[in-house]
Amino acid sequence: MTTRPCMLIGCGFLVAALAAGTWTDAARPSSGRTIGEYQMLATDFHVHSFPFSWSTLSVFDTVIDARHQGLDAVALTPHNHVWVARVGQWFSKTIGGPTVVVGEEITAARYHMLALGIHDAVPSTLSAAAAIDAIHRQGGVAIAAHPYRQSWPSFDAAALATLDASEIVRPESRRDARAAAELRAFFERGKFTAIGATDYHGLGPVGYGRTYVFARERSQQGVIDAVREGRTVVYDGQRAYGDAALMQLAAASGGLPQDGPEFPRRGPLAIFSRLATVLTLAALLLFNRH
Repeated sequence: MTTRPCMLIGCGFLVAALAAGTWTDAARPSSGRTIGEYQMLATDFHVHSFPFSWSTLSVFDTVIDARHQGLDAVALTPHNHVWVARVGQWFSKTIGGPTVVVGEEITAARYHMLALGIHDAVPSTLSAAAAIDAIHRQGGVAIAAHPYRQSWPSFDAAALATLDASEIVRPESRRDARAAAELRAFFERGKFTAIGATDYHGLGPVGYGRTYVFARERSQQGVIDAVREGRTVVYDGQRAYGDAALMQLAAASGGLPQDGPEFPRRGPLAIFSRLATVLTLAALLLFNRH
């Protein structure tokens, strides 16, 4: 078979793959709604985007994907800076996307911390207690990011006394019993707001780990105030964390998805789309060399 017919066949397979992928990639409806006096917002508090944050997606694609996954709010947390999060916030407002909370993941040598609702980056050279103080001076909230055992020595008594929240459910903790146990053990060291987060880097669905936030208003400040005041509910498929009164309020209003979002099921069309795309592109590159 000559090169031209092969290329035409390859292009046909590529078009079919794209069509199958589009057909199977349905947007998820938002679970956000008014419950009592609150706006219940499905939120992912730990999201990275390109550039300078080790992610495969641009900040624009990340915001679009968050909307596609049915999130009502998302905290953009680039490593040691906030300007990408500011761009994401502007873009989301422009397209009518989810509420974007400007944040930073403070990536220090011995601990990681999410600083949300800030306007200037917090230096990664500070101790955990000093970083929390710097976040609070900007009106933000501090969340312990993946607080596994190796980071515990950095959270001394002063840090534990002022820390606002802690990640209690993450993608790996839903699969790994030891990871889940360590997150729970840290959570029990203080009076922290419960946070579920994905630590999204462009792989898998954003919002796989999520928090149900009970905000008084649908805004960045509404989300920050809710975290500060402990108005969250988090599920890991087996356990519930957060405000028990809000769980009861939600149950009286139809309940919340307790299993959380799952990775999309890969049906035959989705599998065909991925395999056909990879094989077709490889074949086109191969034939183009001859």
